[in-house]
Amino acid sequence: MPELRKDPIIGRWVIIATERGKRPHDFVIEEEVTRGGFCPFCPGNEHTTPPEILAYREPGTAPNSPGWRLRVVNNKFPALVLQGDPDRMGEGMFDKMNGIGTHEVIIENPDHHVTLASISLEGFHEVLRAYGDRIRALAEDPRFRYVLVFKNQGRSAGASLEHSHSQLIGLPIVPELVMEELNGSKFYYNWKERCVFCDMIRQELQQQVRVVLENQEFVAICPFAPRSPFEVWILPKAHYSSYIDLKAESYYRLAEIFSETLKRLEKSLGKAPYNFILHTAPIREPEMPYYHWHFEIMPKLTLVAGFEWGSGFYINPTPPEDAAQFLREVQLDASREPTNQA
Repeated sequence: MPELRKDPIIGRWVIIATERGKRPHDFVIEEEVTRGGFCPFCPGNEHTTPPEILAYREPGTAPNSPGWRLRVVNNKFPALVLQGDPDRMGEGMFDKMNGIGTHEVIIENPDHHVTLASISLEGFHEVLRAYGDRIRALAEDPRFRYVLVFKNQGRSAGASLEHSHSQLIGLPIVPELVMEELNGSKFYYNWKERCVFCDMIRQELQQQVRVVLENQEFVAICPFAPRSPFEVWILPKAHYSSYIDLKAESYYRLAEIFSETLKRLEKSLGKAPYNFILHTAPIREPEMPYYHWHFEIMPKLTLVAGFEWGSGFYINPTPPEDAAQFLREVQLDASREPTNQA
C-alpha cells in the first residue's frame, strides 16, 4: 500500500508509491550525447572566461593560464550582479530590490572528461575545500546573507556545459527553503531541546536501514521522506551548523564518503543526471544548536508535474529503505580506497 511520509524538519509530505516499487534498472535514463566543440573550461582557453577569483595551481604557473588543478571564475552570464547595493523598495503592495549578488563557477578539474564520480580523492578534496574558501571570502561582504553552493550534472539537471563544474551564488537574502529548514529545526529544538538532524543521525545509525555508508566523521543516508528516488544526504556526525566550521583535515573524510556515494549511484543508475545542494547556515551567524549543515544529492529520475506543483507533494516510486539497500550492495572496484560501510 502507498505511504504518506512527513519530513521531520520542514513538515513536507511525500508519497512513497510502494506498489510501483521501482528498482534501479526500471528507470528510463536518457543517454547523454557528447556535444563536442569548443569548451571554455578546458586548459588553454582561460582567456575566454572571466578572470579567475581562486585557483589551486602547480607552483610557478601564472594566473589565467594552464597549470591549474581547479579554477573559480565569475559566471559569464550571471543570475545576479556584483556592483551596487540591494536598495530594498516597495511598489504598492509589492516588494523588490536590486539584483545584487555574485554568481561563480567552480571548474572542478582541467580534464574535460572527468566527473566527480571519477575524480581522484585529492581532486574531490580540493573541490570541497574551494566551497569553504569561497564562502569564507564572501562572508566578508556585508551585502550578502547567504551563499548557495550547488551542482547540476547532466543536461536534464540543468548543466549547460559538459565540463564538470559546480556553481555558487551569493545572495542578499536568505532563501525561503533555507528559512523553512531553519524555522522547522528551531521549532523541534524548542520542543525537545535537541537538534533534529542529530536525532535523525542517531536513529539511522541505530536502525541501519536507510544508511548507505559511514566513516569516522560522516554518514550518507537515504532520508525517511525523500522527494526523489535514490535521494541521498551526507551529514557530519558531529554537530556543526555552518560548512565553514569544517576542519581542514575533515575535507578528506568528506571527500571519501561523497566520492563513494556518487560511485555507488553511478554504478546503480548509470550516468543519471543529478543535482546536489549544500545546505548550510546563513553567513556571519553564530553557531546554531538547532541546525546542522549537510549535502543533499537528488538524481533526476522522475518528473515534477501537475500534481506535484499543485499539491506540494512529491511522488517517489522507490522506498528509501530499498534504495539504501541497493546502494549498500553495489560492488565497486577493489582497487579503490574503501570507505567503511554501515
